[in-house]
Amino acid sequence: MSERSRRQVVGELGLLAAVGGVAGCLGGRRSGAGSTASGTPDVESYLASVKNYDGSPADRTRRDRVTVTVGARGNGGHLAFAPAAVEVTPGTTVVWEWTGKGGQHDVVAEHGAGFESDLVAAAGHTFEHAFEAAGPVTYYCTPHARLGMKGAVVVR
Repeated sequence: MSERSRRQVVGELGLLAAVGGVAGCLGGRRSGAGSTASGTPDVESYLASVKNYDGSPADRTRRDRVTVTVGARGNGGHLAFAPAAVEVTPGTTVVWEWTGKGGQHDVVAEHGAGFESDLVAAAGHTFEHAFEAAGPVTYYCTPHARLGMKGAVVVR
């Protein structure tokens, strides 16, 4: 291998390492959802640490609008979404409604699902998102994800 080739290879490896490092920093906000081989979130492993999740999504199919409580009792305080997971049909709008308990909360989608609410503490505040594409979408509360404040919407 020529000296020029070695420099190119070393430079390319350095570039790859730098890009990987930046990607890791950008992804640092994520709360660690597992993924299946297809890249879709694994809801069961994602919600394994969520104290108010009973192992299956609440069936809310064939409804136009579904409400999820933000700041529900769970995870050692008012640090839960209730229900933690819901199953809906395409076209359903999920409305997250704040209780005003547990401090400030937000709703942040993982894996590029495309929604993020403001960080809010006020009771009665709402945020909504319409789900069109089939598949699971996981989300979390930024300040409380490590305490188990995570949720999922499974679109069937």
